[in-house]
Amino acid sequence: MEIKITKTTTPNTMPPEDKLGFGKVFTDHMFLMDYSMEEGWHDARIVPFGRITLHPASTVLHYGAEIFEGLKAYRRADGGVQLFRPMENIKRMNRSAERMSLPLLDEQDALEILTTFVKLEEKWVPKSFGTSLYLRPFMFGNDEALGVHAVHNATFMLIASPSGSYYAEGINPVSIMIENEDVRTVRGGTGYAKCGGNYAASTRAGERAAKKGYSQVLWLDGVERKYIEEVGAMNVMFKIDGVVVTPMLTGSILPGITRKSCIEVLKSLGYTVEERLLSVDELIAALESGKLEEAWGCGTAAVVSPIGKLAYGDKEYVVGGGKIGEVTQKLYDILTGIQWGKVEDTFHWVYKL
Repeated sequence: MEIKITKTTTPNTMPPEDKLGFGKVFTDHMFLMDYSMEEGWHDARIVPFGRITLHPASTVLHYGAEIFEGLKAYRRADGGVQLFRPMENIKRMNRSAERMSLPLLDEQDALEILTTFVKLEEKWVPKSFGTSLYLRPFMFGNDEALGVHAVHNATFMLIASPSGSYYAEGINPVSIMIENEDVRTVRGGTGYAKCGGNYAASTRAGERAAKKGYSQVLWLDGVERKYIEEVGAMNVMFKIDGVVVTPMLTGSILPGITRKSCIEVLKSLGYTVEERLLSVDELIAALESGKLEEAWGCGTAAVVSPIGKLAYGDKEYVVGGGKIGEVTQKLYDILTGIQWGKVEDTFHWVYKL
């Protein structure tokens, strides 16, 4: 596809890698592409990073017609740059777009957009292990009229932010509160789509948990309020009596790419993995009997996040002695090793630029 590139005349300098944090510093450029029902996708362009303007009646502002993705570019030891399973993100973005009545992207065009943009911004990919260039593709409807209907006009954008190590001070198990009031989403809703509304709806419970000293909430299903779904903004896994159990994808759970990768790695190592309904009662029983050996969240930002404590009602339970478990550590080492090019990619997941 043809991408018009207008380079900035005032390039910025990346801060020291140990001062990057997450999502606070942005690269020199951004990608934009417009959609209309008459023309389809058109005017693909990379321009200097800056503010955008929206009509006050834009669809995204009133009806939440918006989706996004998150993936990373990694610097290998040989200086090259690579992506991790980018086609999975592209496919998921199209599933999200279909659910939110937004236009779909041609998969090969989307991959070309990603690679062209990262090559242009390659100086922003940090070098230290654990750091990365976080990529945020997103799409929103911008019809300039009020009224609820399928989107007729949309914009696709891509911005990037160099990010520091998620575990700069080591992997510390987190404390989780099982949420029994709010729900994240329901079957038939937008749970499997990566849209902003899902995250906005989760913040109230997250704030309540934080005030009680917990890092995240563990969500229960929205119908029966008894089945485990996700932890915070990540998928979740449990090692119960030697078997790894993760909630099955029922339509209310985001089909995580890290989740999928964890399952494939675990099976290659000989572990039994069950994708099924897991009730909070079964989980608590496993905790009380000592059969719950490990628990961890998994997602793009942290890769894996060990859970050291679970709270339900007025009781707290320590998981695995409050330390990172053997399987959790193994998953982290293998996945990050592949992502940063330190471990052989026998799964053929990396996409080298």
